[in-house]
Amino acid sequence: MAGLIRREDVDLVRERARIDEIVSAHVTLKPAGVGALVGLCPFHDERSPSFNVRPSVGRYHCFGCGEGGDVIEFVMKMDGMSFTEAVEYLAGRTGVQLRYEEGGPARPREEPGRRQRLLEANRVAAEFYAEQLMGPEASVARAFLAERSFDRSDAERFGVGFAPQGWDSLQRHLQGRGFTQAELVASGLVSQGQRGIYDRFRGRLVWPIRDVTGAVIGFGARRLFEEDQGPKYLNTPETSLYKKSQVLYGIDLAKREIARGKRVVVVEGYTDVMAAHLSGVTTAVATCGTAFGADHAKVVRRLLGDTTAGGGLQLKSGASLGGEIIFTFDGDAAGQKAAVRAFGEDQRFFAQTFVAVEPSGMDPCELRMARGPEAVRALVGGREPLFQFVVRSRLDEFDLDTAEGRVGALRAAAPIVAGIRDAALRPEYARLLAGWIGTDERSVVREIQRAASTPTLREAPVTAGPGGRGAPEAGPRPASGALPQVPMPDPRDPVARDERLALVAVLQYPQHVPASFDGLGEDAFSVPAWRAVHTAIRAAGGVTAGRELSGAQWVAAVLEQASETVAGLVTQLSVATLPEDREAAVPAFVEGLVRRVVDLGLMRRVADARSRLQRIDPADTEAYQAAFTELLAIEAERRTLRESA
Repeated sequence: MAGLIRREDVDLVRERARIDEIVSAHVTLKPAGVGALVGLCPFHDERSPSFNVRPSVGRYHCFGCGEGGDVIEFVMKMDGMSFTEAVEYLAGRTGVQLRYEEGGPARPREEPGRRQRLLEANRVAAEFYAEQLMGPEASVARAFLAERSFDRSDAERFGVGFAPQGWDSLQRHLQGRGFTQAELVASGLVSQGQRGIYDRFRGRLVWPIRDVTGAVIGFGARRLFEEDQGPKYLNTPETSLYKKSQVLYGIDLAKREIARGKRVVVVEGYTDVMAAHLSGVTTAVATCGTAFGADHAKVVRRLLGDTTAGGGLQLKSGASLGGEIIFTFDGDAAGQKAAVRAFGEDQRFFAQTFVAVEPSGMDPCELRMARGPEAVRALVGGREPLFQFVVRSRLDEFDLDTAEGRVGALRAAAPIVAGIRDAALRPEYARLLAGWIGTDERSVVREIQRAASTPTLREAPVTAGPGGRGAPEAGPRPASGALPQVPMPDPRDPVARDERLALVAVLQYPQHVPASFDGLGEDAFSVPAWRAVHTAIRAAGGVTAGRELSGAQWVAAVLEQASETVAGLVTQLSVATLPEDREAAVPAFVEGLVRRVVDLGLMRRVADARSRLQRIDPADTEAYQAAFTELLAIEAERRTLRESA
């Protein structure tokens, strides 16, 4: 796609931009062990430094709030830049000449007045689309709206329009108003093809997407014609105006009621926003082509007045003054998964968070059509606490008529209750959980306390929302949030501690790691979280590959192989501090660490082999001899390792 920065240039910027220099402009960093720096986190309030930077791997991580990434992500989060803007900024600092796909020249910095020109182009486009909705070609668009109980005045209220099927209808209109081709491409209103530019939206129902000030910054478009082979929903691509991770459709209409009533209702589509507002739920908004995430949360928090360091004000009773966040989802399995993902974002609010799910599976638009506006209001009014919904959804996965099912359900639900931010609510949910499962309340409390003392690894949100597939832009992974998936080990467990330190050593000092590490199998690590990181390391080529790369390149290679669930953990381990603080002693320390983990793995294999041997009937000579031979081979491997040490 024309205009994207070449991957090799982005990698070069990462290599040349020293993360310690960039971070030092915002954070006072002090040495904290060999190759490590630490300071007070710029992303949350803290008194004791937990923000770690390791220049050798080019990454940072805060062990307090969980923020982490590379130098590009730091600039994006710190200065509110897009990925492209951050790369261009760092390229300017480091003298890297950026190249763009299809050989395009380096893009100059945005000249004064350019933003206003792009906003004006979007405004004129919105007017053009709205006018076309009343034309003869748009009969199918008007029928689409009528079938969903929307009339002409409703379309005018929300600015709904129609994009003609021609390839250049909007382009000719805007060029006739004095806009250049470069401005049209930069606005995302046209796309670049081999034969020139053409209208991005053709033969579609179009919704203008506005920012909180009411300015049109992009569009969402719904397919209408069968011959249209594009996605069902198509959005404006990422531009200097339109950042889908920050955009909420309907925010311009809902902002005053949100601020006044301290409530926001998050629905899933453009027509759902329309139906909700027309039904009297005037605080409804929707994301555009992505899941509700951290940047959306910031927008909502500002409107709710939920802006203190802790997220809001708290009463002594535990009640919140932050307001209400209500997520509405379809009643099917996908809707339940979306609600579970929203659970992770709950921690970004001090407002009470709820979920409203229609059992029949109807969304707000369908509900309004079938049962009228009062049914939409009843849906929102019948909300239930998000924690309760998530817990009940998790319990539904287990057979509570069996002892095994009840134990599994308790273990799965306890971390959710332990994660409730409002401590005053936890005892009540412990009581409810005991009743739902049908078990002793004291057992539930003990399991919740155990879960509360065990750190957990969180899963990143996945793409969802009404926008369908938008044009992707290479960039960092989404911020983590959502339901805990992989439990972290007890830090007091010596085996878990050794496995963790070994992975720290492998990520930071592959050149000192014994070659025997690459011979470890997929079950070499006993802790699930560490096993997942080890899998990514193996997929990246193991320490053999790591020795051929720079520190930053090696960690980046592992991150590319890591799932979204464990990527944050890879970053944590890549900046963590080893107990050895003497640089000259690091090689021997690393080698000893890894050998110890290899030895532990061999010990487990020996135990497994002996167990298998004991279960075999000696009368089965062939099977018994094969198992015995395997046991001898593993024991010989372990002796060799110890002798070499």
